[in-house]
Parts: sequence; structure tokens; C-alpha cells
Amino acid sequence: MKIAFGCDPNAQEMKKALMDLVESLGHEVKDFGSEDPIYANTAIDVANAVVSKEYDRGIVVCGTGIGVSISANKVKGAYCALVTDVYQAQRATLSNNANMIALGAQVTGIQSAECLVEEYLSHTFDPESRSKVKVDRISEYEKE
Repeated sequence: MKIAFGCDPNAQEMKKALMDLVESLGHEVKDFGSEDPIYANTAIDVANAVVSKEYDRGIVVCGTGIGVSISANKVKGAYCALVTDVYQAQRATLSNNANMIALGAQVTGIQSAECLVEEYLSHTFDPESRSKVKVDRISEYEKE
């Protein structure tokens, strides 16, 4: 898969560690930056790259993960889940077809974040699952 990354200046160390991990798993990565203190700009850039299908998934990081998640979700077609535990990382894809995740560098340790990213990337959404109607409703509302 092709994975887009971005973060704010507070999360550079975590983003670098996660990019290294994702590359070691055999995925292609692209760094959308970390210098802009306005995290929304970077999160929106990553979300646009994912929505355009240039990248398969996106991973964004800020201090708490909240700001980048909210920002990414403002892009039509971006579905960014803030994940803090392994079950959320699994369900982001399996139950919600999230094409992005957000993490908080000041609230999640790097090793934990690596586990969350690995878990998130190891799953794909099953369009035959019972979650399909729920995910479809989100898409339908977005088009209204």
C-alpha cells in the first residue's frame, strides 16, 4: 500500500518512527511534512491525497491526535479515526472503513503507536460485513 503521513512540529519523532516501521513492513510512504504549526494544513493535505486515491491510507499525528483528526475529517471522503488502543485500530478498518488514522504523540508512546499502526494496516474492510449498511449511511449523508 501507499501510505501518506503528516504531523505538526510536536510529533516529528513519532512520525519518523512510524514511517520507518511502515516502510519496513513493505509499504511505500510519503511525508507530507511536519513544519507547519497549523496542523490543519498538513492533515488536510494528507486527507486530500488519500481521497484522490493517490495514496491508499493516511496517518496523521499531533500532540493529542484530536486536531488532526477533526481537520482530516473536514475533507469530503476522508474518514479519519483517532485510535488509542488495539481494538480501535482494528475496528477503524473492519467496522468503519477508515482510510486514515490519527495518533497523539503526547499521549501515546512510540512503541504503542507502532502497534496501533501495524494493526490498522493489517486489516481491510469487508464490504459483505454487517457494518456495510452503517458505513454506507455515512457516505450517503455526506452526499446529501
